[in-house]
Amino acid sequence: MRSAAEIAAVCEEIVLDVGLSCVLRHRAESGKKAIGFLPIYAPREVVEAAGMLSVGVLGGGDQIEIIRGDAYFQSYICQLPRSVIEMGLSGKLDALDGMLFPAICDVIRNLSGMWQLLFPNKYVRYIDVPHNHDWEVGGKFYVHDLRELGRGLAGVSGVTPSDDRLREAIALHNENRRLLRALYDLRARAPHLVPTAEAYVVVRAGYQLPVEEHSAIVREYLEAARVSGRAPLDQSRVVLVGSFCEQPPLGLLKTLERAGCYIVDDDLVLGARFLRGDVDETGDPWEALARAYIAHGSHTSSRYVAGEQKGEYLIDLCKKRKAEGVVFCAPSFCDPALLEQPMLQTALEAANVQHTSFRYSENTAQFQAIHEQAGTFSDSIRLWSEDQ
Repeated sequence: MRSAAEIAAVCEEIVLDVGLSCVLRHRAESGKKAIGFLPIYAPREVVEAAGMLSVGVLGGGDQIEIIRGDAYFQSYICQLPRSVIEMGLSGKLDALDGMLFPAICDVIRNLSGMWQLLFPNKYVRYIDVPHNHDWEVGGKFYVHDLRELGRGLAGVSGVTPSDDRLREAIALHNENRRLLRALYDLRARAPHLVPTAEAYVVVRAGYQLPVEEHSAIVREYLEAARVSGRAPLDQSRVVLVGSFCEQPPLGLLKTLERAGCYIVDDDLVLGARFLRGDVDETGDPWEALARAYIAHGSHTSSRYVAGEQKGEYLIDLCKKRKAEGVVFCAPSFCDPALLEQPMLQTALEAANVQHTSFRYSENTAQFQAIHEQAGTFSDSIRLWSEDQ
């Protein structure tokens, strides 16, 4: 059996491969086409029911130099759209036959329009998820939107996403979501067994692999991590918030743990775990997906829920994971994260939960200042916590 570190190393190689070699290999072996999707959430089950591979596109990180991408967007927005444009124009996304742009913010909406202009022969669709969660309004709207998506994808693949095919895809993703929940639960119980940098690459590798192949990897990693024999360290337990869209550099995650922080929950690669419960595998699968989004969608600043008390979910998460503090780790210029952050901080202060914050971009290379800040935060928790 491979060790947890060996499995994570394979996954890291997949994650850092901006040329999508895994996708190219899958296309060559299966003859299937591939559809990319931007963060955060996309109904991957519909893509796969249409006979194609769904591929998460999270930017090029520090693996590419952005030159042409800077010509298409202003400098006062996040790094992700420029990075994605650079990947597209340089041919690194040629393995994809189309792109889905989920509703996150105005920048991603504009990116979808830009993509249509730059790649007129590729399938492009903006996924407009419901903001009114009344079933008779938002629910039925989303069912209609999912069916429209299915028809559009069928035009690309030549495969109609029938109800039976969609139920099969839902079942495969339900199993994958259960495994990812088990991974996060294990890390919360014993964070020394599951370093965040490893958990991150194991989860993110699933954005380039068939779901059943990824589930096998997660299952293997869980078994290896449980018997790894890694010793616990005297570190503070924190929740990481704000990285739901543009992802932080892998080195930043390693820096946080080296600075004395055990990350016991986060919103990294949120699309892989966006639905917090299973999707019903019986009845109308289109309605099941819509109901799951409304009932089990994750709490995030880009998803509006009427009447939601800001910060309540975060406080509950800290209690569930026995976290001692919160680290706000948001990309520079991320409007959803940075506009919500003051409200979350106010709620945490009222609940006497310590917090700190910093910003990053996906190509950040220097982490010394973050290391010092995170280390000081961890020390303050351990030294001055009311529980001491």
